[in-house]
Amino acid sequence: MTGGGPEGGASLAWTAGRDLAGLSLWFDQVSADGPLDQRDPLDGDTTADVVVVGAGLTGLWTAYYLLEADPALDVLVVEQAVAGYGASGRHGGWCSARFPVPAGVIARRHGEDAARSMRSAMRDTVVEVGGVAAAEEIDCDFAYGGAVTLARTPAQLERLTAGADDAGRWGDEVELLGPAEVAEHVRADDVLGGTWTPDCARVQPARLVRGLADVVAARGARLVEGTRALRISPRAVVTDQGTVRARQVVRAVEAWTATLPGTRRVLAPLYSLMIATEPLPTSTWDLMGLERGQTFADARHLLVHGQRTADDRLAFGGRGAPYHWGSAVDPAFDQDPRVTRSLRGALVELFPAVRDARTTHAWGGPLGVSRDGHPSVGLADDGLAWAGGYGGDGVATANLAGRTLADLLTGTDSALTRLPWVGHRSPPWGPEPVRWAGIAAGRRGAAVADAEERLTGRPSRLARALVPLPGA
Repeated sequence: MTGGGPEGGASLAWTAGRDLAGLSLWFDQVSADGPLDQRDPLDGDTTADVVVVGAGLTGLWTAYYLLEADPALDVLVVEQAVAGYGASGRHGGWCSARFPVPAGVIARRHGEDAARSMRSAMRDTVVEVGGVAAAEEIDCDFAYGGAVTLARTPAQLERLTAGADDAGRWGDEVELLGPAEVAEHVRADDVLGGTWTPDCARVQPARLVRGLADVVAARGARLVEGTRALRISPRAVVTDQGTVRARQVVRAVEAWTATLPGTRRVLAPLYSLMIATEPLPTSTWDLMGLERGQTFADARHLLVHGQRTADDRLAFGGRGAPYHWGSAVDPAFDQDPRVTRSLRGALVELFPAVRDARTTHAWGGPLGVSRDGHPSVGLADDGLAWAGGYGGDGVATANLAGRTLADLLTGTDSALTRLPWVGHRSPPWGPEPVRWAGIAAGRRGAAVADAEERLTGRPSRLARALVPLPGA
């Protein structure tokens, strides 16, 4: 099992002695394509029209669409490690139209038309990501295979049935499936039914973000790596390599928002972990399906999700890792043997055919979660812009954020700038120990709710109480 590089190997200070290839299966595959070279850091004080802090998908898509709108802009992207070092290069490989806030909730706050617009924008964004990847020749294993969600208890089937019944109201295509219809997509144990939506694609995350970084640099953006932002303010970013002054500043650091002065309680960094098997033989895949690049999950409260990779591995992940006191972010938290064992157990429970397959990779990382679970994007009057709080649904959402930020920063009045998540301000997280207690309660309660539903066959009463709690 791998999860970190060999001690003493090629590494960067912020990886605590770890080879970058060990960040994830995805970075391991990218390193096999060629050297993972780091771009030069910032060379002292400088100026720019727009400085973007963070070279993950949000920051890079913002730079991409800014330069598409105005190629003459001087755009500087500042990254503390290397492009894709954060969640963008480590997540589960879903490019999904899912948005963490249900359409019904958006409708109650902003009206039904706004909710439909938000859902339409998310569906279109999955197509946009695939289209740009193809147009820019970013080879990222993009496969528009849709997503299957499995129901393995009566309570899960009840939730999925209600969701499928409601989906058409918002323009979403969600098909309710019986066990035999689920098996046309994926063949797992103890399936009572499920749903399928076409609005999701499989993707190799590190190849997407690294390819996008190359495209953005080729279009004229200045991308500096190994440059840590120490303080972000309107019109200036202070880094450990110099100060950047700019007309507009974009904060696109997601989970690392909690490490910056002034934004420590904006987002909480919650850890999500992954495992991957060795490449599996055709005979095993004949038992499990996923022939067309479908992604899959089940409807438990403590989320699990997976995909069949382009090289025939089964990549599988989920929540369950502990929140760390004070919103700490540290490479030491990227693995948790207890959670890895739990993921392995859940995977074998779903797919007994992989019982004897080796787990070759285990990795993880933090994702940004707002107090109300609501992602947001916006531009303040002082020229400071932001996006984040995706809560694990960031691949497509980051693209939508990048397009929206480009319109906001260039003063373009568009349908994107009128979407209901624009300008949303989530309440701040509480101080410790309130923050730790709330997140821990959500995580543990979700696990208890799943156990309750397996035993009783009925929807968990506890789960209803957990709705306001993150980590669930």
